[in-house]
Amino acid sequence: MKVKIIEREVLNPLADTEALEVEINPIPEKIDSISLVDNTKPNADVLLDTIRENLKFKNPINVRKPAGAPGTDEQIKQAQADLSILALGDCGSCTTWLILDAIKLEKQGTPTISVCSDIFAPFARELAESYGAGGLRIVEVEHPLAGQSRKSIENKGQKLINQIKSIID
Repeated sequence: MKVKIIEREVLNPLADTEALEVEINPIPEKIDSISLVDNTKPNADVLLDTIRENLKFKNPINVRKPAGAPGTDEQIKQAQADLSILALGDCGSCTTWLILDAIKLEKQGTPTISVCSDIFAPFARELAESYGAGGLRIVEVEHPLAGQSRKSIENKGQKLINQIKSIID
């Protein structure tokens, strides 16, 4: 059997830029309002429900937006709170928009935590850095999430709780 191996050079789409530094807002000691931004990726809602239930957030502001598009001005305004948790970055385009929405919220004074799969978290960090937001808070959940049972997603969400607690405590 013959195998022909072809190597291809793949370019990184992130350019070195001279972006203005984005100030990452500190998380307040007392969190009175929290928004949970669901980008409608499969199981993002289950993940956010698990986070909300385990961290005992009362009356969160729930915002839903399409995964493959930026949050509208109205959605970004609705997500402004003492803390916003955004989910889910588990593919290239949804990770891009998740991070850009988090940066937009940070620029408007809302501290954020973005949830990305462990496969896409390195890309998320590079993207944030290229936009001047190298300190953006990104937590990692085990990939994949799509096509998984609710119980599997809840278990993966449980593993996020300590990461999030270490950030907000």
